[in-house]
Amino acid sequence: MISMLLSMMLEEMGFEVCATASTEGDAIREAERTSPDLIVTDMNLAQGTGGSAIAAICHVRPTPHVFISADAAAVKASKPDAIVLEKPFQYADLERAIGRAMLAALRSGGSTRAVAKG
Repeated sequence: MISMLLSMMLEEMGFEVCATASTEGDAIREAERTSPDLIVTDMNLAQGTGGSAIAAICHVRPTPHVFISADAAAVKASKPDAIVLEKPFQYADLERAIGRAMLAALRSGGSTRAVAKG
């Protein structure tokens, strides 16, 4: 349900949602398969964590990312530089978090390209 709502919000922003995953393993496999330009992940997945998935994905291919969590302080304590969106959030909060993630990627020498529908 949350992934459907998040997918709809991202599509409204002009992004193409190339995959959704509910486990750490699925997230890693989908990232390998689709090479996304942005990843938005919950810290708590059905199996594993979003943090571990991002670490594995970015080890192979640095990718801008946003973490979603009900406890943003806990995420920031373990990942001080993380872009964290605390639940519940609004559309504008997601937009700002994505902007910050893309800017951080550019500053670190990465490339970002938005994939827009239509």
